[in-house]
Amino acid sequence: MMTLHSTWFEKQGSGLTAPHSRCAQGDIVTHTAWLNRSSILYAGEDKWSVDPRVSLVTLNQEEFTIKIEDVDMTDEGPYICAVQTSSRPRTTSVHILVQVPPTIINLSKDLVVNEGSNVTLMCQASGKPEPSLTWKLLSPSVDLVSEDEYLDIPSISRQRAGTYECTAINDIATDVQTVEITVNYAPSVSEGRDVGVTLGQRGVLECEVDAVPKADFEWYRDDRRIFNGLDGMEIEDAGQLSKLTFLNISEADYGNYTCIAINKLGSSNASFVLYEVIEPTSSTLVQEGSTNVLLLSSSVLEKTSSETFALPAGPGAVQDGNSGSMGTHVHTYTCLLLVILLPFLLKF
Repeated sequence: MMTLHSTWFEKQGSGLTAPHSRCAQGDIVTHTAWLNRSSILYAGEDKWSVDPRVSLVTLNQEEFTIKIEDVDMTDEGPYICAVQTSSRPRTTSVHILVQVPPTIINLSKDLVVNEGSNVTLMCQASGKPEPSLTWKLLSPSVDLVSEDEYLDIPSISRQRAGTYECTAINDIATDVQTVEITVNYAPSVSEGRDVGVTLGQRGVLECEVDAVPKADFEWYRDDRRIFNGLDGMEIEDAGQLSKLTFLNISEADYGNYTCIAINKLGSSNASFVLYEVIEPTSSTLVQEGSTNVLLLSSSVLEKTSSETFALPAGPGAVQDGNSGSMGTHVHTYTCLLLVILLPFLLKF
């Protein structure tokens, strides 16, 4: 009596113990052998195979077992156990199917392309069962997915730049690899912001650009290029930002400035105005206050003079009911005039 599985599944690289045969008690076994296709692996205890991965595990009246280490695809196929007894020969077979984890064997290299180009990424994998393939854009996260070994990106934009992930998966395992796409595009400079600075103070003009590859900056005053360290000005470039710094603003520094960003795909510019801001001082405030007081004093004097001229003269003058109030007005104007002029009189 022999008991065998008809089909075995083994993962590539694992150790495999081949099916075993058992003979019923009392049977007289004269010969036993394990065969792979037409090749004899073992005949009894004698090893016929030259493959070092094949070895004998058990051989007795009930069991005949061999072992195959580090199984690979070449080991797939039918195996036959033949037993010769005193009555008749018996044979049975087992078919080994080897499963292989997916391996990405052909992947597009990292790419650098210009914006607007057509891009195709390729990802090929081996494995058994045959693995399925998917593409996904990881960063930035964009809804771009393909379930094919090829990913087509027509007229690529800067928003499609980033890391693309290819995933190969089957019943055994998963393999993942990535491709980086860099998209080059011409510079785009942000709109310039005018800056007001007080004479003698420190001032800064900032120029920000979006560009790949990195842009080079140039600063101009009208049509004259500005160089770092000359005329009390410093230029500092840091990535996508350039700063033009005035260490000590003078009258000659006020005016129009232009920032130009340049890379191999083009250029862009922005204009700035550096203008003067006058801060009020204490002397300016006193001067303005004095002018207002003098004007007020002059106005009061004019009004007082005209009203005094209009007063009735002589003892025979007839006073109406408002004559008393007229005297009160003159007194009030005189007091007001003294109050206004008093701070100026105290200066002398």
